[in-house]
Amino acid sequence: MEKQVQKPDQREYTIKIIPHRGETVHSIRLPINVIKYGMASLTIGLMLFVGAFSYTTYSMYSQKNDKAEIGELRQVNNIQQEQLLQLAKKANALQSDMEKLNELELEIRQMSSSEGSSGNPGAGGTHDGQGGPRIQPDLQNVTEALDNLEKNMAARKQSLEALHQQISAKQAEMAITPSIWPASGDISSNYGLRWGGTDFHPGIDIANDVGTPIVATADGIVTTAGWNSGGYGNMVDIDHGNGIMTRYGHTSQVVVSAGQQVRRGQVIAYMGNTGFSTGPHLHYEVRINGQAVNPARYL
Repeated sequence: MEKQVQKPDQREYTIKIIPHRGETVHSIRLPINVIKYGMASLTIGLMLFVGAFSYTTYSMYSQKNDKAEIGELRQVNNIQQEQLLQLAKKANALQSDMEKLNELELEIRQMSSSEGSSGNPGAGGTHDGQGGPRIQPDLQNVTEALDNLEKNMAARKQSLEALHQQISAKQAEMAITPSIWPASGDISSNYGLRWGGTDFHPGIDIANDVGTPIVATADGIVTTAGWNSGGYGNMVDIDHGNGIMTRYGHTSQVVVSAGQQVRRGQVIAYMGNTGFSTGPHLHYEVRINGQAVNPARYL
């Protein structure tokens, strides 16, 4: 069999250009292949143009968005940096307050004698030299500073609670320890031997006018309130606990009763001249476990 040979497409198209006013008509003959190639080239060129235009538009839009996003990120970063700086300043102020609190606690401990001169020997000094590298605060070192402050706060809380308990205990101890004058007046007889050694005086005598107020020298419970036939006259005894007792003799009037709770400084009687007495005065005793001691230690 003979192979059929396909003949080339010989078609042609004629484009006529007809001017106005009867001028010469021009004809352009275009083979079909030229038209096909031209249409294909035009299509490809149009596709390339659309693609390039789309890519350019996308690139411009993307760059615009990237710039806007970068701008927003920079703004957020600036805000965060400012917030971090403010947080660092607050942390520094808090640390300064903590140091002042430490110094105050040390002073309180020294005043209450619950702790000697221990602590930072340079705290509260007059020297203020400082140095070291300058490092910009960042999230890590600010967080570390805040963590340290939190730990110090917890330790300081425990320390202050312990100090409060110590001071409360001391106040409670002081409240039941005779430590004030029982009455105003002049000491007319001291504790110890008197009258040429013929008599031992187990207290002190405070002389003043009849009716001068007499107060409890510490908190306690009245154990005796009334007449004593042993020479004290109208007498008040107060038990302060821990083996401590005080006695108030020769009063003109007793204004408390046995079993009554009294406070330091509370009026319990008035000065008089009852019992074995040569004139208006208060006989005041301090006894430890029943043994009379010199009241001068507790005035």
